[in-house]
Formats: sequence, structure tokens, C-alpha cells
Amino acid sequence: MKSSKITFGINYVDTQSSLHELNGITKFLLFIAWVTVVLTTFDLRIIVTMILIGLFLLNKTNVPFKVYKPLLIGTASVLTLNALFMFILAPQQGSEFIGTVTPFVELPANYSLTQETLFYLVTVTLKYFSMFPIALVFVFTTHPTEFAASLNRLGVPYKIAYAVSLTLRYLPEVKKDFVNIMHAQQARGVDLSKKAPFFTRMTNVAKVLGPLIFSSLDRADKISNAMTLRGFGRHNTRTWYSQKPLHRKDKAVMLVACFVSVAAVAKRLIEDELFWYPF
Repeated sequence: MKSSKITFGINYVDTQSSLHELNGITKFLLFIAWVTVVLTTFDLRIIVTMILIGLFLLNKTNVPFKVYKPLLIGTASVLTLNALFMFILAPQQGSEFIGTVTPFVELPANYSLTQETLFYLVTVTLKYFSMFPIALVFVFTTHPTEFAASLNRLGVPYKIAYAVSLTLRYLPEVKKDFVNIMHAQQARGVDLSKKAPFFTRMTNVAKVLGPLIFSSLDRADKISNAMTLRGFGRHNTRTWYSQKPLHRKDKAVMLVACFVSVAAVAKRLIEDELFWYPF
């Protein structure tokens, strides 16, 4: 496998877009508000609207589409498989939720596909997918250290915030180690290409994961020793180099995020029916 095939990743990309200018706290609260709305609704109209807004914001990050295209394809594939397994395990779940039965495709046994079940599977799949674009927006536009400073400002202990920062910062390094180890194993004759049988490939991938785990543990030990030598954790508080002040734009976005979150929760509590079905 050529290294050019592994060019994507989930990490901060500094494109200096308008979303990058927002404070880390603002983007974190926006993400929490987004998740709150998604978790409290089964209304396809709201879900589709959020997907469109999420894709628009993802485009506004100015990150090239080729960077996250494999992630979009992978997520869509996993969610499609999830919908298939949901149908296999509970083929009449949609009809049970909605309360009506409208045959759509006749299949043997109890696996006849109803219009309600199809609508339910589409809604649930898009519901899960709607959180993916905003998650990418958050990761692409928020520097790990800035995110840690934001967490600490919200009351999270700085030791936990710093651990989150280190995790985000070293994910790209883990990916580089994976590629380097994979190339080394291929040079030794370990076949990881599509020509090898599936189970052989899985066995060979384990030969890559072993060294990757040990190299990651070694890096973690070195970082831990370096932080201990520098007295990390000795004081109850700390300052942050990447902490930014809140601007008028941040306060406006935070106000809108809070309003939308409250409205979503209120809508869920007021409505009698959980599922929106127009037919």
C-alpha cells in the first residue's frame, strides 16, 4: 500500500477561516448544543436541516474536501450497515414506533419491509450522520491546546484538560507510526494488500498493531517523565498560552446555541409523539 493512500486524518488544520477565529469555548458549547438537539429529536425535517447546516459549516472551514472525503464515505458505509443490522434484528420496529403498517416490499417470514420501518431507518441513520459534520468542524478548527484551555475555563481540572489536549495532539503521530510500521512489515514480506485473503490480512494487521501499541506506550512514558521533571501538577491552577478572550461574535454564537438547546429540550418535553411521520 502506498503512503499516498493514507493522507486523511482527524486533526487541527489551520486555514484561518472565520470559524477558526471563534473561541474554543464557543465551539465546544456549539458542539454540545448540536448534540443536544440531535439527541432530543426524531423529526426528519430538523435532522436534514442540521445536516445541511453542518455541511455548510464544514465547507466554511476551507479544509479541502479530499481531506475528509474518506471519512464521509466510511461513516456513511458504517451507518448503512448499522441500518441493515437494525432491520435484520427488528424488522417491524418502525411500525411498532409509529403504530401503523403499510407494506412496501413483500419479503419471506417476518421480514416484509413496511413504509414505516423504511422511514424509521432513514431517520435514525440521518440522525447519527448529522453529528458527523459538526464533529469534523470542531476538530478541524480547534487547536488542542486552545480546547484544553477552554475546558479548564469551563471548570474542568487542568490535569484532565491537558490529558485531552495531549490525546488530540498525538493522534496524527500515531497515524504516522502506523504507516511507518506498516511499510516496515511490508518490506519484510507481510502482505496487507487487497490481494491477500481477508483473514490473512486481519492476522497481518495484528503484526502492525503490536509494535504500534508498544511505541505509543513508550511515547506516553517519555511524555509522563518529561512532565514530572518539569513539575506538572504541583500547583492547583495554571495559565494557558493559547487562551483567547471572548469577543462579541463568540457571545452571539453562545447565546444562539443556548437558545437552540433550551428550545430543543422544551420541544421534546411538550410534544406527545416522539417520532415525526408525515404519511
